[in-house]
Amino acid sequence: MDTPPVVSPQEWESARQRLLVEEKRLTRARDELAARRRRMPWLPVEKRYEFEGPEGKVSLLDLFQGRRQLVVYRAFFEPGVFGWPDHACRGCSMVADHVGHLAHLNARDTTLVFVSRAPQPDIERVKTRMDWTMPWYTIAGDFDADFGVDEWHGTNAFIREGDRVFRTYFVNNRGDEALGSTWSYLDMTALGRQETWEDSPEGYPQTPPYAWWNWHDEYGDAAEPAPEWVARTRRAE
Repeated sequence: MDTPPVVSPQEWESARQRLLVEEKRLTRARDELAARRRRMPWLPVEKRYEFEGPEGKVSLLDLFQGRRQLVVYRAFFEPGVFGWPDHACRGCSMVADHVGHLAHLNARDTTLVFVSRAPQPDIERVKTRMDWTMPWYTIAGDFDADFGVDEWHGTNAFIREGDRVFRTYFVNNRGDEALGSTWSYLDMTALGRQETWEDSPEGYPQTPPYAWWNWHDEYGDAAEPAPEWVARTRRAE
């Protein structure tokens, strides 16, 4: 194997600092792209879509679970998919394995769900086997065909104003590789991370960074900022 050169600690640190300049440039570029996502036009969803959940039939609006934003990942788990009936497809299973604790997304008024064509008993069985906890629904209508995920996986973002639902963004193919963390999901939504440093349209909900973060078992129904960060924020003001 043709390896890179072996260098001294000083040379290694110098090389790391040069690369860090490029990494920071990439971070800023990602932030700028996320800001453009927050300015994407909204597409009204006029058609009614049905899904099957653990408690029976639900609508697309129901998937929000009362929150303002919704992220829907289409996972391939159904007859004809490699791994059926014991597993979802390998790639979709890797995506599921990367999903972080949903309490942090929920604290930003955002719900994440998976959808597939498999019946609910099969979905619950595989979730238990793989130790997955995200809400996972059965597609009962044309949702997959209408939103570009009937032949390949993909992730759609939605927002609601009352009972009206709008599609705000969509990513598939290698774009799904970056998803899984709270940050990556929020960055693809219309409202973003909802933090004050972000470049968002006027009037978008924003709070100081860190102030809303909490342990995933202490958010409660109405998330409260961690006290130490509230104190720091007030001192800074």
